[in-house]
Amino acid sequence: MTGVTLSSADLDPRRRRILFRCWHRGIREMDLVFGQFAEKEIASLSEAELDEFETIMAEEDNDLVRWIMGTWPVPERFKTPMFERLAAYKPDFEYPADSLPGKA
Repeated sequence: MTGVTLSSADLDPRRRRILFRCWHRGIREMDLVFGQFAEKEIASLSEAELDEFETIMAEEDNDLVRWIMGTWPVPERFKTPMFERLAAYKPDFEYPADSLPGKA
């Protein structure tokens, strides 16, 4: 998935704004994680869940990618069901060694 496929026509303004921000993070890896999560979940999130999601979104992308990929421990404040749901949308950023150019 490389971009928005969900129509925002039926979303309220807050959810539209969040959906747009999810696909325009600044780091492609985070576009994919947040965008895929939002595509599936944004319409059904409660106001409290949206608040928590926006709090997570406010963090630096470089930190988020490390927490989601497991290269840094997740801070206690983000050891929540919402963060776990978000982290479950991590795309496969690794290429199999035999698929790299020049490898057979």
